[in-house]
Amino acid sequence: MKSNTLHHTSIHHIDLVKVTDHSQEWITDYISVEEPLEIRIRTTVDGIAAHKNISVTMRTPGNDAELASGFLFTEGLISKASQIKSVDHVDALCTRNGHNIIVVELSDGFAPETTALDRNFYTTSSCGVCGKGSIAAIKTISIFRELVPEYCVLRRDMLCALPDRLRATQSNFSATGGIHAAGLFDLDGQLNVLREDVGRHNALDKLIGYALMADLLPLQRQLLLLSGRASFELVQKAAMAGISIIAAIGAPSSLAIELAKESDMTLLGFLRDHRFNIYHLGNNIEIEGLIV
Repeated sequence: MKSNTLHHTSIHHIDLVKVTDHSQEWITDYISVEEPLEIRIRTTVDGIAAHKNISVTMRTPGNDAELASGFLFTEGLISKASQIKSVDHVDALCTRNGHNIIVVELSDGFAPETTALDRNFYTTSSCGVCGKGSIAAIKTISIFRELVPEYCVLRRDMLCALPDRLRATQSNFSATGGIHAAGLFDLDGQLNVLREDVGRHNALDKLIGYALMADLLPLQRQLLLLSGRASFELVQKAAMAGISIIAAIGAPSSLAIELAKESDMTLLGFLRDHRFNIYHLGNNIEIEGLIV
């Protein structure tokens, strides 16, 4: 698979008036860029080429090839990197805002079933499933669902150190204060990969897209840390990638907890200030010094 995506900055600077109790002043500040990305697929079956618009998502420009690839994988449209032939932005010279349109060309002879996607054409940066037509349509099935996590013991000090390690590497958040992150750590607490985006589901799709393209799936002996809350869709995307341990700095939703239990995924929330809540502890997973 080849990738030929354009590079765009993810941060803009603006002039604004900062108001405090006793003063006001003009300053230059930084904001996270949010732009639409239209994801299309191109298939060639029996010599006949076809294009299909799959989704439009509001995202932070950058790592668009990973985002598109990860999205197709977590939606169940592809199951392996070899099903992708290339990922390219539309030539910006040929169409307006071409850098906001990306085409994933699939391998010759492969055409996924897209009717089950049942998704409206537009999703916002805060919710990747709000365009879905039914709950049944969003319960995609992971190809790694039969994998059994290896036994491991998670150290409490390691878990509590993760938020600071994530924040220390969030360059865009440090500049803007307005962006989400998904970080993949090994079980010793070392950060392997980080992706940021104004949409929390986009950040995770970028991360999973990276792992897919690097042939790292399934991500069994990895811990996923989310910079915000844990929604149903984020837990679902993690399950699709074979992730069995999720920690969130924010709260999980009721449906996220339900899916974690159904999938036997370890789910931690409110991981900050040297504390955390355990919503579900998967089989073969223990936390040092705790009896759950």
